Amino acid sequence: MPGQRSIPPRRPGKPAEITHRNRGTALLARETTPSAIVRYLDQYVIGQEDAKKVLAVAVYSHYRKIATFHGDRESIAKSNILLVGPSGTGKTLLCDTLSRMLKVPFVTADATSLAQTKYVNEEIEAVLLRLLDKADGNIEDAQHGIIFIDEIDKLKTSNAQARAISGESVQHALLKIMEGSPVKLKDNCYIDTGNILFICGGAFVGLENIMSKTHGFGFIATSGDDNQNILDRLNKRVKPTDLFEFGLIPEFTGRLPIIANLHPLTKAMLVSIMSVPRNSIYRQYVEIFRGEGVELRIGPRVFEQIAEIAIEYKTGARSLRGIFEELITPILYIVPDNHDIARVEITSLFEDARLVRRA
Repeated sequence: MPGQRSIPPRRPGKPAEITHRNRGTALLARETTPSAIVRYLDQYVIGQEDAKKVLAVAVYSHYRKIATFHGDRESIAKSNILLVGPSGTGKTLLCDTLSRMLKVPFVTADATSLAQTKYVNEEIEAVLLRLLDKADGNIEDAQHGIIFIDEIDKLKTSNAQARAISGESVQHALLKIMEGSPVKLKDNCYIDTGNILFICGGAFVGLENIMSKTHGFGFIATSGDDNQNILDRLNKRVKPTDLFEFGLIPEFTGRLPIIANLHPLTKAMLVSIMSVPRNSIYRQYVEIFRGEGVELRIGPRVFEQIAEIAIEYKTGARSLRGIFEELITPILYIVPDNHDIARVEITSLFEDARLVRRA
């Protein structure tokens, strides 16, 4: 395929990552395909299969374009990404995990904070400085990083007039750097945002109501040979006009052509989040207790009870850690001082743990 000659074969055993050639141009390792990206994300992020695929293909395309066109910005248009989903569904986790796999600098910013300051451009500069700091001062590396801007839906222009002006002004301020431009930082150095991937996220409460009112593509004449699944997928897609009506300005929406939807987490997904991922909170505490010479056993019902409380809180996965640690705190308080404890068994969130002593 065109452009693949410039991609060197990866050395056996080397983890998938971005390698640097041609004055810092970032090239994905040959093995870092969209499916490989999804497999990596699966180790740390539960569910959201569709969003993972959209994100994986978008990131793959982004860095392949950089490798193929070598910074010829006029030949390609950058495709930034919008993640739409309720709070606590994994938007930040997806981006953070992705950046760790690719080994690129990654920072998060809060759109709400940008909207609450009179000095938006200075705040944007501060975000780029943090990205440069994550790159250990290497501008070339920083220019191939990822910036995640959360709560972008809070910049909607349909609120009270004062907030509308603030939100819209932030959208306008973000336009240039999201599209790509040299930005002057402190010490008179410049960082070019042309190859920085911007991923925006938000809950977009009320967007479903807007989408339900908008007409789909049912008016398109179809034949028996047409794939109805494709039309159904297009109808479910968040359309630019939906975002306009929600409160994002057309120019800003145009900088986010790729949209991935994240769905609310089910009880089963919340249970899995606590115990399945490689860095799950349960596995972390199993290792902590093991370091004390104690075996930690938590029954399935406990995870279900924690998930049920999290659903009541309506915060997605955000509250899981707090509830879990509240369960563990009184136990871990006494275990290090009692060397005769061999095992801790927890069968219910609402019952005392059973401490099994050494014989």
